Amino acid sequence: MAWTTPATAVANATLPAATWNATVRDNLNATAVALASVSSQYFVATGVNALAARLLQTATVATSQTTATTSYTNLATVGPAVTVTTGTIAVAFFCAAVSNTAANSATDVSVAVSGASSVAASDAWRTVLDGVSANQVNRVVGMHCFTGLNAGSNTFTVQYKVGSGTGTFSDRELIVFPY
Repeated sequence: MAWTTPATAVANATLPAATWNATVRDNLNATAVALASVSSQYFVATGVNALAARLLQTATVATSQTTATTSYTNLATVGPAVTVTTGTIAVAFFCAAVSNTAANSATDVSVAVSGASSVAASDAWRTVLDGVSANQVNRVVGMHCFTGLNAGSNTFTVQYKVGSGTGTFSDRELIVFPY
């Protein structure tokens, strides 16, 4: 049901039931409070006088896994990954414990989007561990606001790469706020 502009009341005029239902009852039923169906839901404007329910999604992968790949790739256990319904914007927060067998070698974490949209993982929003001793574990945290997405079902997947050596990634987390 869509929100409609309420009728203007006129003194001493009768308010027909259909007018009341369309401009008061139906408008109240189009509010976020009336539309909320689960805990922690939030609402975003999808157009003039239009709301859509959204729910943040999270995923974790605790498993420690490695790659020596110098372009973004999935690990043996893909992700973490979440699939959410988005509008044209979503914000992703991602983190991992990382280390590298080579000293002073970049060890990178980024996010790719697939589904209604296609966005490759990129250095533009990566987290990077570099300039440290070999096998030194650090936790890296990043976030990125994805704009220009195609509205619909989008899957966000954390991906990994190294500059050289072998990178180890564990305790990987992803949180996506779809808008």
